[in-house]
Amino acid sequence: MIQCFASAQSLHTCYHPTLHFHSPKISAKFYSSSSSSSSFLSRRGALSSSIGGVKVLDLRSGTGQVPVDGDQVAIHYYGRLAAKQGWRFDSTYDHKDQTGEPIPFVFVLGSSANVIPGIETAVRSMKVGGIRRAVIPPSQGYQNTSQQPIPPNFFDRQRLFTTIFNPTRLANGEGSTLGTLIFDIELVSLRHQ
Repeated sequence: MIQCFASAQSLHTCYHPTLHFHSPKISAKFYSSSSSSSSFLSRRGALSSSIGGVKVLDLRSGTGQVPVDGDQVAIHYYGRLAAKQGWRFDSTYDHKDQTGEPIPFVFVLGSSANVIPGIETAVRSMKVGGIRRAVIPPSQGYQNTSQQPIPPNFFDRQRLFTTIFNPTRLANGEGSTLGTLIFDIELVSLRHQ
């Protein structure tokens, strides 16, 4: 299980027995809820199984609606690759509009064959306003290089795909570790179609 702790430098330090990584603190609103963020960071929970082997942990329960197939959903996320010590390959918080606001990732639930299945699985039972960590196995992750979300930065995209689709390591039977993804997802909004 990955455990996370706040540090004085506004970094989010995560610990796993074999993975060590740092990622920027998501945002004040990402962690804000009726309880303080420090109690959130000290709270312990277990990952629970979900459909298709995706393991999820609700970091904050939402209070809004639950999406159904056909709804247009908007999410913010941090995407990390377990095989690279939790290297963060993409984040919607890095994609800004003209006013400096982060641009959410928007897709139609259940009809987007180009979205990795593990994200749809994780979002399907969330409520708007909720935050969930999803550990996505390779079978529910990237199956090809055109599936969304794709890092906009060429270097990040190449590093992600050359790790996941490394033919030598796949031939050695390392496929179950190469493509394991960790997404922290916030369901921002949904719109019924």
